[in-house]
Amino acid sequence: MAPSSPLNNVRIVLSHTSHAGNIGATARAMKTMGLQSLYLVNPKSFPDREADDRAVSARDLLNQAYVCECIDEALQNTVLAAALTTRSREFPHETHDAREGARILLEHAQSHPVALVFGAETSGLTTAEVSKCQMTIFIPTNPDYSSLNLASAVQIMGYELFMAMSEIKMLYTKQPVYLQKAPASFNDIEFFYQHLEQVMIQTDFLDPQKPKKLMQRIRRLFSRIRLEKKEVNILRGILNAVEKQLSRKPSIDKR
Repeated sequence: MAPSSPLNNVRIVLSHTSHAGNIGATARAMKTMGLQSLYLVNPKSFPDREADDRAVSARDLLNQAYVCECIDEALQNTVLAAALTTRSREFPHETHDAREGARILLEHAQSHPVALVFGAETSGLTTAEVSKCQMTIFIPTNPDYSSLNLASAVQIMGYELFMAMSEIKMLYTKQPVYLQKAPASFNDIEFFYQHLEQVMIQTDFLDPQKPKKLMQRIRRLFSRIRLEKKEVNILRGILNAVEKQLSRKPSIDKR
């Protein structure tokens, strides 16, 4: 795949994979579709001979795979992350089918890193992991038997990403206006959430002992918006101003 290919900016993130063979099969599925970046979040067993055997001629992807301790580490510097899930959530994200989701990811991958996140084989992604993503993607399947093997799901999404390449080739020389703006990265957004939570606690808007699901709702709110870096800077500037006012000592009335 050419160095300028948007596929080089697509990360395949596997979270808490329990079977090493699925990691190897995923690497093979990725390579057939021109995907190169594999991130593993706390795999049960890696490196592993079974992974090597299942990867066949894609062992180079295993050798260069990134092993991460948490989902945050795997998503660092990405501007868009999509969670693969079929489960209904209490606070649903923007949701697309595999074809439309692949197109959106490829548009952003023209100039910035993006991620496609897959959960553990038996339990899928946790609510906390999904909350770190800006949208969810589902693969349409037979409603009477919708179970997909992990590597099969990666293969399908890899195919959709590969096919989306022809659709967006016209964008290589002229991107849409919304993509010409510098998007906020995962790091920018996470620091903003931390800052916002801190200020809400300082103003007694949020009780840290009884947070309920406020931050989940806020994450969902902002996940519907493709925030630009400048917009995040504005929001954090507002929070800084609030903190500055809170730190001032009350004036003494000398009358």
